[in-house]
Amino acid sequence: MTTRLQHLARRLVDGARILTRRQARRIAAWIRAGRRDDLTGLAAALGCIARALIVAAGAYLLWRVIRAAPALLWVLVPAWCWAALRAAPRTATEHPPEEAPEEPEQSPGSTPEEVYDATLEWIHQQIAQRNGIHLSELLSHAQAHGLFAGLDLPNFRATLERWHIPVRQQLKVGGRNRPGIHREDLPPRPARGASPGPAQEPLPTRPTAA
Repeated sequence: MTTRLQHLARRLVDGARILTRRQARRIAAWIRAGRRDDLTGLAAALGCIARALIVAAGAYLLWRVIRAAPALLWVLVPAWCWAALRAAPRTATEHPPEEAPEEPEQSPGSTPEEVYDATLEWIHQQIAQRNGIHLSELLSHAQAHGLFAGLDLPNFRATLERWHIPVRQQLKVGGRNRPGIHREDLPPRPARGASPGPAQEPLPTRPTAA
C-alpha cells in the first residue's frame, strides 16, 4: 500500500517533470517567436539567436548568483517544490495537465507511414501558398470534417508536437500573430500526395517515421 509520504514523493517527481517540460516549451517558443517572417536566411534568425543568448546569459547569471550566495537555495528549492506539487495531478487517475488524450485509433488498412504522410499532405494543403497556418484555423477545419472532435487547442498542439510537427508560439498570417505552423518548419510534402479521408485520418496512434 502506498503511504502518504510515497504519494507525496510521487507527486513531487511527476510535478517536477511536468513543470520542467512546461518551462522548456515556453522558453523554446519564446526563442522561436524571435524569427522574422519578412526576412530570409541568417537575417531572419537573428532574433532567435539573440533570444537564445539572453536565455544562456540568464542561466549563467543565476548560476553565478547561487555560487556567490548558496543560502538562496533555501528559498529557491522550496519554491520549486511547491510549484511542482501544484503542477502535479492530485490523484493517480487524474491526467497530468500537459498530457493530451489519446489520438484516434488508426483506420483499418492504413499503415502509420501512410497516415503520417496523409497528415503532412493535409497540413500542406491547408497552408497552400501562405507562409503558414494558425492552429485555430487548422483545428476548425479538422473538426468541420469530423476529426479531433474531442480536442481543444492546447491538446491539439500537444498532439502535433508529439508527432514532431513543430508549432511556433507566434506566427503572423493574415496580419495576425497566433500559434501556428510555418511552412518552412514542415518536412517536404509526401511524394504520393495522399490526402486524409474517411479511411485515412490524420494523426492516429504514433508515427514510425517522422
